[in-house]
Amino acid sequence: MILKTKILGVIAGILSIFLWFILSFYNPYSNPTDFEPIVNTFFMLFLPACLAIIASLKFKKFLMLIAFFWSLPISLYLIGTPGIFALFGITSISYLISFLFMLLTKKRNVIEQ
Repeated sequence: MILKTKILGVIAGILSIFLWFILSFYNPYSNPTDFEPIVNTFFMLFLPACLAIIASLKFKKFLMLIAFFWSLPISLYLIGTPGIFALFGITSISYLISFLFMLLTKKRNVIEQ
């Protein structure tokens, strides 16, 4: 169960980073000379994805919860957009699911001892 939880968090983080690169540098609807959206999405999507990867590898549930709440506002906004960027909602929900699995795994280990 721990390995599956780690894999889910890492995959969600990597997918978020991949989507952020597409959103920032290969989006035909954005202006390539305008850096403000790139900086905003860097702080709201890229950094939480990095935090989620670290939280998964170190199995830190509190960091995963922070990554979820940090990425939630812009992910909810992007869910309403047509196209590939709605997948940010799935990655954000994956952070939550990974956190819940971490929580259940920790409780199960305490009960078994």
